[in-house]
Amino acid sequence: MSDKPTIQIDSDWKRQAQEEKRKLAEQEAKSKPAPAPAAAAPASSGPAARPAQREIPEPSFATLVQSSMTQALYYLGELGEEGDPGTFSLDMARYHIDTLTVLESKTKGNLTAEEQQVLDQALYDLRGRFVGIARQMIQ
Repeated sequence: MSDKPTIQIDSDWKRQAQEEKRKLAEQEAKSKPAPAPAAAAPASSGPAARPAQREIPEPSFATLVQSSMTQALYYLGELGEEGDPGTFSLDMARYHIDTLTVLESKTKGNLTAEEQQVLDQALYDLRGRFVGIARQMIQ
C-alpha cells in the first residue's frame, strides 16, 4: 500500500447538504406549535425575519455613542476573549475618543439632558482609561 492518503470527492455533497437542511427545517416546523392568528407577525424577508439572529438595537444617539465607546475600549485592549490579549492600539482608541469629542462639539446645545449625560459619561470614562493606560506604557 502507498503511504499517500487518498482523497475521495463526493460529487453530490451539495444535494446531500440541502436535503439535510430541508429535513431539519421540517423537524423544526413540526416541533413548533402554530402561532395564534391574532398574534401572527406580518411576513417579511431579510435579516429581521430570522428569529435565530440577535435583534438589532433601535438607532439612537445613545447607541451611536455606545458604538464608538465600544470601539475605543476594544482598541484599549479592554474587550476580548479571556486569555486573548486582544487588539491594542492607542492611536485607534484616540481616534474613536476624538470622534466622540467632535460629536460633542457639533451637538452642543442640541441634546436632551439624558443624551448629554450619556456622551459626557462616555468621554469621561474613555479619557480616564486612555490616560491610565498611556501612563502605564511610559513607566
